[in-house]
Amino acid sequence: MVDPQLPPDSDIVRPFVLPCATLPWSAPMRWLRLGWADFGRTPALSLLFGGVILAVSLGVSVLAWTLGRFALLALLLSGFVFVAPLIAVGLYCVSRELEAGREPTLRHSFVLARRVVGQAGVFALAQLVILMLWVRAGMMVEAFVLVEPGSTAALVEFLAIGSAVGSVFAGLTFAIAVFSLPMIADRDVDMVTAGVSSVNAVLRNKGVTLLWAGLIVLLTALGFATAYLGLVVVMPWLAYSAWHAYRETLDASSWPALD
Repeated sequence: MVDPQLPPDSDIVRPFVLPCATLPWSAPMRWLRLGWADFGRTPALSLLFGGVILAVSLGVSVLAWTLGRFALLALLLSGFVFVAPLIAVGLYCVSRELEAGREPTLRHSFVLARRVVGQAGVFALAQLVILMLWVRAGMMVEAFVLVEPGSTAALVEFLAIGSAVGSVFAGLTFAIAVFSLPMIADRDVDMVTAGVSSVNAVLRNKGVTLLWAGLIVLLTALGFATAYLGLVVVMPWLAYSAWHAYRETLDASSWPALD
């Protein structure tokens, strides 16, 4: 029943950029501890999601290695860009249910992923544009920064410039995604508002979020270093940790919660 004292939903003015907390340096380690606790409470469901991520990662890698065609690899990566947000939403749903005191189920994760497929698609399109610009920028660096055979200085210069350009696109991708994807799995919010709020939170907590990004890269690298097997544990763990990062960082109370 609608409270007559409350204004209609269409008359509610919500902030375009959500308020964010000032994070302490200890926050990333706390997120990892909370994420690991969620993993321990739902091992079977977590390993199921981890197995799906492992299968997709191996499939992309095997096809890219076997066929060696850049166009096909770009197509596979583009497809993964669209699928990955939905997998992430399914994992965020696990932590969301645990936080609410409910038992997480695979069915509920699928239902929630289906509800936010539109917003996840907007995110995927944005990431696809960034990926295409990233590839184009890499080609321009290769064209304009010549590496003479046997020249160590030229090679170092090429790697430095390429890394600098890549870090810009990687940083932008991280800033948009780090808090926005958990938010669309929790609130009935548009992806633009979630993405802008995520970027704003990162800019206001540069040091802490840089540390968080470093931990994500380190744990993901360890997952790949174990012949991809570690991804079965690492990816769900990081997703649960990302949920707690969002909950501690953004105040999304002005947007209605998803049922």
